[in-house]
Amino acid sequence: MPSPAPEFPYRDGVMQCEGVSLAALAETVGTPFYCYSTAVLTRRYRAYEAAFAGLDARICYAVKANSNQAVLASFARLGAGADVVSEGELRRALAAGIPADRIVFSGVAKTAGELGFALDQGIGQINVESEGELELLGALAEARGQQVRIAIRVNPDVDAKTHPKITTGKAENKFGIAIADAPRLYARAAALPGLAPVSVALHIGSQLLDFTPYEAAFSRTARLVRELREQGLAISHLDLGGGVGVPYQGEAPPDLLAYAAIIRRTVGELGCALTLEPGRFLIAEAGVLVSRVIVVKPGVTRRSVIQDAAMNDLLRPTLYEAYHPIAPIQDCGDAPMSPADVVGPVCESGDYLAVARDLPALEPGALLAVMFAGAYGAVMSSTYNSRRLAAEILVDGENWAVVRPRQSYAELIGLDRVPDWLEPALR
Repeated sequence: MPSPAPEFPYRDGVMQCEGVSLAALAETVGTPFYCYSTAVLTRRYRAYEAAFAGLDARICYAVKANSNQAVLASFARLGAGADVVSEGELRRALAAGIPADRIVFSGVAKTAGELGFALDQGIGQINVESEGELELLGALAEARGQQVRIAIRVNPDVDAKTHPKITTGKAENKFGIAIADAPRLYARAAALPGLAPVSVALHIGSQLLDFTPYEAAFSRTARLVRELREQGLAISHLDLGGGVGVPYQGEAPPDLLAYAAIIRRTVGELGCALTLEPGRFLIAEAGVLVSRVIVVKPGVTRRSVIQDAAMNDLLRPTLYEAYHPIAPIQDCGDAPMSPADVVGPVCESGDYLAVARDLPALEPGALLAVMFAGAYGAVMSSTYNSRRLAAEILVDGENWAVVRPRQSYAELIGLDRVPDWLEPALR
């Protein structure tokens, strides 16, 4: 059974991550665990970088896709900035060595505390998403005697034709301000001494494999930039967001050169410096979730393969009906296949990783690799059913390290506090 990624080959019948056996890791750290390949994230970053060669473009990795400190430090080493959507993500990016002036603070509703912290750090740019936030940020910056570079995130009312829960550029979505309101708000921003409105920002959604919506969104943005310049505003930057997808189901991989060509064609003549904010594209393929089969239950139409990774470890299939390739760690060659549901131990009917998936015969103890799990996997995990957070591993060649230890039960329970009046009940 072939692996979907070349950095996860079978060697001597066992799937590897680069030069490290996933089976050996499972014996050492236990299951479930996430494993990330430095070679993959480097390859993806360099491919993205190469597609925009010749353009004044900065890549700011979207931290929400995977915020592990080791992952952030890996991208920082490659020269990436960061796109963050909370104070917590901002603190993570700073702690991983990404300079504040290479960080863009996005997010639909930032608090006064978050904005104040960003200003105190010397943030590179804040993307404003509402008129109320514009006024709040202007007041905070003026009170500090600062002037902060901002973009206003516009909503171009373009359907990205992706999953409804990850589309962000339609008129009814909560993100950004209507593009028709942008000239008025830019004029207001220019009048506030604490703000320097230098950029237009947009992001229409995630997991785009068809780039047609980008053409429409970027063309509308170009018209807006020309209109703003006509009213005397010096728009020198464009924040084009991210959203380039990955081929979870074996689709043709996205053509980054075609994506770059759309950008050149629609906004290239504006002379703007560009900010690009890929997340999923850079890290999804780099990660696998490794789990161990507990029991296989026969069913009327197909078996249930119950293994020790659950919806709390990887929420995407339950939340988005998302597809992830699943492969046995032990190469099964040309073994017969039959349909199976790959499910977890959580007490929910929605606790599944795959439905009606063709898999070989699997016995208790067999190891599985859930592929393309580097994005929106560990970062969305929870302790539902009082299950401990999974470990995370980073591999670089033949080297590997635990970059987030598995949570202990003492750590899990120790997050709670019992009030004084209930203490006797615990004795």
